Amino acid sequence: MTGQFILRKADFFTSPRQAVAVADRYPQNVFAEHTHEFCELVLVWRGNGLHLLNDRPYRITRGDLFYIRAEDKHSYASVNGLALQNIIYCPDRLRLNVDWSAHIPGLFGTPWMPHWRIGSSGMAQARQVIALLEQESNKDEPLAHEMAELLFAQLAATLRRHRFATDNQAATQSEALLDKLITALAGSLNRTFTLDLFCAEQACSERALRQQFRSQTGMTVNHYLRQLRICHAQYLLQHSELLIGDIANRCGFEDSNYFSVVFNREVGMTPGQWRHRHRTMARSVRHTEADNIGGDNNHHAAKA
Repeated sequence: MTGQFILRKADFFTSPRQAVAVADRYPQNVFAEHTHEFCELVLVWRGNGLHLLNDRPYRITRGDLFYIRAEDKHSYASVNGLALQNIIYCPDRLRLNVDWSAHIPGLFGTPWMPHWRIGSSGMAQARQVIALLEQESNKDEPLAHEMAELLFAQLAATLRRHRFATDNQAATQSEALLDKLITALAGSLNRTFTLDLFCAEQACSERALRQQFRSQTGMTVNHYLRQLRICHAQYLLQHSELLIGDIANRCGFEDSNYFSVVFNREVGMTPGQWRHRHRTMARSVRHTEADNIGGDNNHHAAKA
């Protein structure tokens, strides 16, 4: 991670005592790869974009929730009306006697699962808490930091109560129709999804649902599903030894030639070219980091 862009505490927190703050991104623009001196929760309200987290691509939209650790590297690209909020926090500054690691995946060495979804009812509750948290974090008066941390604890518990795995359709039974659709799409990466069948099962208007989906996400249903599949394909190309034909099948493409055509159209190169390029880049980064470590060791040895 030579020359890694790092977001510093001093630029986002008003004092060394402040543990929590809110960073609005209305909209979230393209943002270069970076890490932090703090952790963050990312909650997406509307629009869409490409979120690259530790080299894994996620096509994000309304209801996506991420738990980002300080050391994680991430960036935003291909944004389209993307609106989100970052709730940033310093674990070492939290003072409440709360089991934070039970609420926040990956905190203090606990198992890390970064990507979740939250439905409309949970989003409404979280939005109310975040609004109060933002007010308190901007105050310069006694007990403001304590109030902000109390609200952060409430937010962490609210998100834990309402979050669910991105493809867990059973968790959306009591959620809004749009939540059910987005979750159904995430669960259809490797199989055919038919919107008219979904609408028949939900007894809803296909035309109205298409319009609502586009209004909230900035994409058509087909475009979103295609982007989900391409992101999954990129992950498999980079992190598995599967043949391209097998990857095509796992990403919902019965014809590997058609998969290559779609991938090329969306990404600008064939799957094979993409795999070669990114593996070459990964090797280059590893070699650079090894050289830097060796150089540091030689420098310390010379000083000794």
